[in-house]
Amino acid sequence: MGHSSPLKAEVSAPEAQPEEGASSGLRRSMEARHLVMIAMGGVIGSGLFVSSGYTIATAGPLGAVIAFLIGAVVVYLVMACLGELAVAFPVSGAFHIYAARTIGPATGFATAWLYWLCWAVALGSEFTAAGLLMQRWFPGVDVWIWCFVFATVLFTLNAISSRVFGESEFWFALIKVAAVVGLIILGGAALLGFHPLAEGGYPSLTENFSTDAGLFPNGFTGVFVTCLAVFYAFSGSELIGVAAGETANPGANIPKAMRTTVIRLMIFFVGAITVIAATIPYEKVSVDESPFVTVFSMLGIPFAADIMNFVIITALLSAGNCGLFSCARMLFSLADEGHAPKAFKKLTKRGIPLVALCVSMLGGLASLVSSIVAPATVYLVLVSIAGFATVGVWMSIVASHFVYRRTFVRNGGDLASLPYRAPLFPLVPILAFALCVVSLIGIAFDPNQVAALLFGIPFVGACYAFFHFKYGRRRKLASPATEKVSP
Repeated sequence: MGHSSPLKAEVSAPEAQPEEGASSGLRRSMEARHLVMIAMGGVIGSGLFVSSGYTIATAGPLGAVIAFLIGAVVVYLVMACLGELAVAFPVSGAFHIYAARTIGPATGFATAWLYWLCWAVALGSEFTAAGLLMQRWFPGVDVWIWCFVFATVLFTLNAISSRVFGESEFWFALIKVAAVVGLIILGGAALLGFHPLAEGGYPSLTENFSTDAGLFPNGFTGVFVTCLAVFYAFSGSELIGVAAGETANPGANIPKAMRTTVIRLMIFFVGAITVIAATIPYEKVSVDESPFVTVFSMLGIPFAADIMNFVIITALLSAGNCGLFSCARMLFSLADEGHAPKAFKKLTKRGIPLVALCVSMLGGLASLVSSIVAPATVYLVLVSIAGFATVGVWMSIVASHFVYRRTFVRNGGDLASLPYRAPLFPLVPILAFALCVVSLIGIAFDPNQVAALLFGIPFVGACYAFFHFKYGRRRKLASPATEKVSP
């Protein structure tokens, strides 16, 4: 590999990156607590608050818990690989940087556009969903007005500074985390017999796990199918890698944030799904109502529906906040590599890529319009690609880590010199890649998700083809670009 030497140099002293400004000009103003909450904010969303009901209904109570355990394991494997790469390459919009440096610039290009489109589509859907939920309290106000208000707020938070973004996301995510912790503690206590406000009978801890149809009412196939949806529910944990370029002391803060995030996600997701599955009979789980609302209502919590409506709106805005940040950094990073218009590299005095931020917001608003005007055509295609992109980016991360570590050792690198290294190499990246491939194969057998393959694979092929014709003659730029981010 022609640019393997800079890889070796890059890892030897990643801490040498300047604290206040990376070579790219972005400010290193976020701490470990910001990274953790950004990752938590990107992950804890509608997948847990709303779609968990579908998971329980399809896989059964025990099956849903197993599916989330599998999802947590895959997240741990991906995050372990991501941790080593993020410390080695503490640059903003890092996913495609990893792929470009290790696998090839075309793969980096495809990865970046996949991820950008994923979050741009998510922005539109988050605004739409939040606007619809506001109808509960303000039925006379059109949904598009709320979409405009929320878009303006999130754009402003992102445009001021990365520190303001990190701080706002910290508090956004804190509200969601409090709701999850409340569900686990109060719901768990009720299952053990402490439920003073509940009316009527209340199930015991194991009562709902033994169903009339056995432990797996829909067979183990139901567990397999929901694993695919659970993978998507865990998407967003990789946002730590996107924020690496704006993190103070990345060598210490990134690994710390990785470990904290994985542990909390395992506790929150698996704990919450266990409480929900044990509380609500699987055949009575409603896909029209958040399981959180159902559990809090069963506990006798006053105004449960209104409280959870507020929390879910916060969850949607939090995910949108992370998505806008991620989109802008991806465009900035592509421009920094010479693979997008130079205008995307322009920074404000506070180190914000404002042009990239504006274009990303326009992408989000375009997907919002398509979700209203053409939900069965254009928007369906976008959503399918976005779902495919999550697993595709994870595969890119673990493949990049595999190639990177092998190249580092082949060049005589000392593993002891790495500030952070993923355990059990090469098992961790190989296992993570294999599980992601299995999930994509499984999509082909699910009529509801097969569109992700039908549109996702051609989209990736189009990215490679465009890169070949547009930048094929300039592939030698990859090595100078690598030197650009070297300490």
